[in-house]
Amino acid sequence: MFNRKIPMRAAAYALCAAGALAAGGAFLVAHAAHADASATGDSADSAPTVAVQTARVVRENVSQRIVAYGVVAAAGANAATVSLPYVARVTRVLVQPGQRVGRGAPLFVVQADPAAVIALTQAQSAATLARGELARTQALYRDNLATQSQLAAAQKALDDAMQAIAAQNASGIAAGAKTITAPAAGAVAQVSAAPGDQVQAGAALAQLVGANAGDAKTPNVSLGVEAADAALIHPGDRIVLHALAASQPALQAPGQIAMVGASVDAQSQLVDVGASVPLAGTAFLPGTRVRADIDAQPGDWWSLPRAAVLQDSRGQYVYQVVPGNKAHRVAVTVKVEHGDIYGVDGALDAARPLVVSGNYELEDGMTVRVANAAQAKPGGAR
Repeated sequence: MFNRKIPMRAAAYALCAAGALAAGGAFLVAHAAHADASATGDSADSAPTVAVQTARVVRENVSQRIVAYGVVAAAGANAATVSLPYVARVTRVLVQPGQRVGRGAPLFVVQADPAAVIALTQAQSAATLARGELARTQALYRDNLATQSQLAAAQKALDDAMQAIAAQNASGIAAGAKTITAPAAGAVAQVSAAPGDQVQAGAALAQLVGANAGDAKTPNVSLGVEAADAALIHPGDRIVLHALAASQPALQAPGQIAMVGASVDAQSQLVDVGASVPLAGTAFLPGTRVRADIDAQPGDWWSLPRAAVLQDSRGQYVYQVVPGNKAHRVAVTVKVEHGDIYGVDGALDAARPLVVSGNYELEDGMTVRVANAAQAKPGGAR
């Protein structure tokens, strides 16, 4: 009887083990399916996205900004030297350095050297004598008492005397005191004579510097630029003049480039550039140190913020957002720089937003999350 129970108990144990094994297998299959489903969901949720900010991209006039420094009214074309073509003595000085004068304003009172006055008197006497001699020779010629040659000689003597008088008058020689006036309006930059001085012919009495250019081709501001920058500047380029004085931060005046030098100055190692800027009535006095912002190489380019343009081993590029919120890399070439704005050339699409922030994290084709709508253009007209 004991032996009959043993097989029954073993059979029961076998049935229990088989049920447990079947249940465990079902659990493993269900767990594996759940794990596969979880893995699929995580993969879908972990697709990388980058938050970016965008702006509209536009084409407009952008120029290369070049900064130069210089001084007002230092160009030789805008300076005038006051001198006399004869020896004279200065009796009075009517101006002082820094004084502003108008055209025709009295500067000096001088007295011609006696020898110069005598030369003028002698020329006048010679002309009177030659005129009388010509009249007598003409009378003799009519009576057949003088030859044609004698008549021609008398006429030449009078012509020579009249030319001598014209030369004396052109030099401005006159007996007694004479007032020397300003040949043009400007500021007295230098006075080189004092009362009592005997000045030689051609010696400078004073120098006048005009504050305002006579025309667009006459420079009244002298600037210095690097040789590499000078190659980009051309006559007619726009400039804006700024005062360097801390007390005049808002002082500025527009103008244009009048001249670009063709050599490097030996002392400053810069290229001289002359600008024509209307300064009449402004606080830009002759001798004022200034800064000039020069707009060189103006052209019609894509106007982009500096932060939007990246560069790697393949060159310069930007990202635009294409349909599906994908980042699309576009190759560009920077042509000009104007402050924080680049003027670039490239196959950009004006209808697609330009990524201006967050672009450092992007790769071509990456999904983006636009944090702002494409809005105002990135730069103003340059």
